[in-house]
Amino acid sequence: MANDEENIGHLKRQVAKLFEVSLKATVPSEQDVEPLVAACTAKFGDYQCNNAMGLWSRIKGKGTEFRGPPSVGQAIMKNLPPSEMIESCSVAGPGFVNVVLSKDWLAKNLTKMLIDGIDTWAPHLPIKKAVVDFSSPNIAKEMHVGHLRSTIIGDTLARMLEFSHVEVLRRNHVGDWGTQFGMLIEYLFEKFPNWEDVNEAAIGDLQAFYKASKQRFDTDSVFKEKAQKAVVLLQGGEPKYRKAWAQICEISRNEFHLVYKRLGVHLEEKGESFYNPYIPGVLEELSEKGLIEESQGARVIFVEGEKIPLIVVKSDGGYNYASTDLAALWYRLNEEKAEWIIYVTDVGQQQHFDMVFKAAKRADWLPANGSLYPKATHVAFGLVCGEDGKRFRTRNTEVVRLVDLLDEAKTRSKAALIEREKAEEWTADELEQTAEAVGYGAVKYADLKNNRLTNYVFNFDQMLSDKGNTAVYLLYAHARICSIIRKSGKDIEELKKTGKIKLDHPDERILGLHLLQFSEVVEEACANLLPNVLCEYLYNLAEIFTKRFYSNCQVVGSAEETSRLLLCEATATVIRKCFYLLGIAPVYKI
Repeated sequence: MANDEENIGHLKRQVAKLFEVSLKATVPSEQDVEPLVAACTAKFGDYQCNNAMGLWSRIKGKGTEFRGPPSVGQAIMKNLPPSEMIESCSVAGPGFVNVVLSKDWLAKNLTKMLIDGIDTWAPHLPIKKAVVDFSSPNIAKEMHVGHLRSTIIGDTLARMLEFSHVEVLRRNHVGDWGTQFGMLIEYLFEKFPNWEDVNEAAIGDLQAFYKASKQRFDTDSVFKEKAQKAVVLLQGGEPKYRKAWAQICEISRNEFHLVYKRLGVHLEEKGESFYNPYIPGVLEELSEKGLIEESQGARVIFVEGEKIPLIVVKSDGGYNYASTDLAALWYRLNEEKAEWIIYVTDVGQQQHFDMVFKAAKRADWLPANGSLYPKATHVAFGLVCGEDGKRFRTRNTEVVRLVDLLDEAKTRSKAALIEREKAEEWTADELEQTAEAVGYGAVKYADLKNNRLTNYVFNFDQMLSDKGNTAVYLLYAHARICSIIRKSGKDIEELKKTGKIKLDHPDERILGLHLLQFSEVVEEACANLLPNVLCEYLYNLAEIFTKRFYSNCQVVGSAEETSRLLLCEATATVIRKCFYLLGIAPVYKI
């Protein structure tokens, strides 16, 4: 079990520690009994221990004094060590032990968080280092709405892991290598004889440049031959071709940066070209282990449960995605020493990664038991759809550019603020910053609140609505809490030092308990790589604050003002941390 320092702010784990002591006393002869503790949804308590039935099936017939699961449950309850955490216990049904936590203990822990900071509530995961491979657009192609999900989901997973004391290597595995560079380089030489001085302005729209070079490649056999030779010269390290390649990559990178800057996303690029030098050595190792076989002129790895093999060298001797991905996986395990390698790509690549991971298990790079570390996980996600339920496109059937999409979100958000006459109240900077926070936040949250495996419909009106489960509703809820604190005229930093939270009203207690469940929710979202778990928690928090606490508990001017202002501050602190983990900038006034 984790030590007490690691359990601060982790209610479920602290309750589990008490039950661990009880279970050892209840069934001393049974080894490795893990406490099964879950938050309650029923009215009987806050947490429930569900070990009784499982234990009964293990001990019945062994001459035990117990008569069935309920009597095991009674013994588990009786053997709980005394603790200031627990107010009362009861046994329900077939031995479920329900625990009601002490409201004074909950209040004390909330007050402590306000003094020590919310980072003391960060969960501790069983790993130290992870790679999150996300975004990964192709050089010379626009970032489109399909890259939105990988970028947003990957960034949130990285943020949640970083908060949970994991060193995260944020990897942008860009498509910067391959046969398409032959035609791009030749087209560059052809169109710009002084190509070394060419900049973005001269090339213009990279997407159009790519299409024009592809058209030449498809229709002109002389150009095609030159392009094919260019690939060989590039891959052979010919300086002129390497320089032209680097130039195209740099122009593309600047385009990507426009998107990353708007989204506030940080990545370190290690593209396909980075792993290219490692491929021969990795394939040699796999060959020596007897994994690689010849098949129809290609070199392949057969993996269990798949009809087709994983091709690692094509029949023309060239490498492919599988060769690069195996080399990247080897590098991440052996050079970067990552314990968890997470790939965030669309669901269409599921089979490819399944095969790569199975090959890695055959090579003994990864343990056969998928729950052990080091491990590799494919984080799949569904499509972004238009109103018609099909892949989201513009009217002329082009895939939507991501920069345009984000700019439109900001423009719409700004228009709504101007309509509410905020331009008269705020400075130009405040208006811009709020429009960005709300616009970009709305796009991110609309994606993250869904289970990532489902497709979702992209709809500006819905995501920018201030009603329902939207970023706008949540940002406004946070701003309202800040406004309550400001209007009190009290110095909240002073109150933290001198005041204490009390949870005497039932709605204060409900809010306090939900706040204290933040840590276990982040841990669950990390373990299952599901950002929507955190979104659901955040939305419920805003609803409990607004519809229970604030509706029924007067804050300013009440006898409990100090405690309730501190409860407002604790709520705002947790909301802000949720926003940070979701990559959303908070707003402080509306």
